[in-house]
Amino acid sequence: MAYGTGVFKWIRQPALGVLARLCWVGKCQHTGAMTSAVIRKQFSADPPEHISRYPVPYKKDLPYDIVELMEEVETKGGFLPNVFKVLAHRPSEFRAFFAYYNALMNKETGRLTKVDRELIVVATSIHNRCLYCVVSHSALHRIYSKNPTLADQVIVNYESAQLCPRDRAMLDFALAVCRSDTITDSHFQELEVHGFDREDAWDIAAIASFFAMSNRLAHLTDMRPNDEFYSLGRVPRDKGKGEGEAPVRANLTELKV
Repeated sequence: MAYGTGVFKWIRQPALGVLARLCWVGKCQHTGAMTSAVIRKQFSADPPEHISRYPVPYKKDLPYDIVELMEEVETKGGFLPNVFKVLAHRPSEFRAFFAYYNALMNKETGRLTKVDRELIVVATSIHNRCLYCVVSHSALHRIYSKNPTLADQVIVNYESAQLCPRDRAMLDFALAVCRSDTITDSHFQELEVHGFDREDAWDIAAIASFFAMSNRLAHLTDMRPNDEFYSLGRVPRDKGKGEGEAPVRANLTELKV
């Protein structure tokens, strides 16, 4: 649910294809008769662990486009991020959520890299005390940046993290938006010193704002991170598993985690 050619080389389907399916509103319902053998195997029952205080829908009761997306994510990634399961409680909002996520996090214009975007999510989500987003987006930051420690430093205290001046200015602005500080021209001037223009400022603010909503939905639902996120980007890939982490990186970075 984002960045660098090293990640996108694993992606088999363009983001536009994903968005097309997300916006395909209820053309048909997913039923037992329509379910493929693969989907039946993967989605026959709700997960046994607690991941939300709201009911997680049975896949047979969800619109087909949502089930198709879930099936693709789990097949390519090796696991289905819990955010898919939790937000499927409201299918129309599920589609809107992931469409906006893709518009913000997978865009290829502007000066923000995919590493930048994930770092903004981590810094603002820790301010909002969101366990799910901190854990999942820290994993994405480690994968994109190939830096296994920086996200952890930001989680503890971004002001003491080993950030370059550009990244510190970016996070200062993101946190100002996150805290609902009064934004003045001085905020934009500080960003401009470090190479960001007004459109980049919008991107930084939009990511901080979107994840403020995401953080609060995670609070409401008591959304729990998948165990897999804790080790992603920290441990070497297990060569014995062949494709292993590569598809996980591809899918989770293209879609929402």
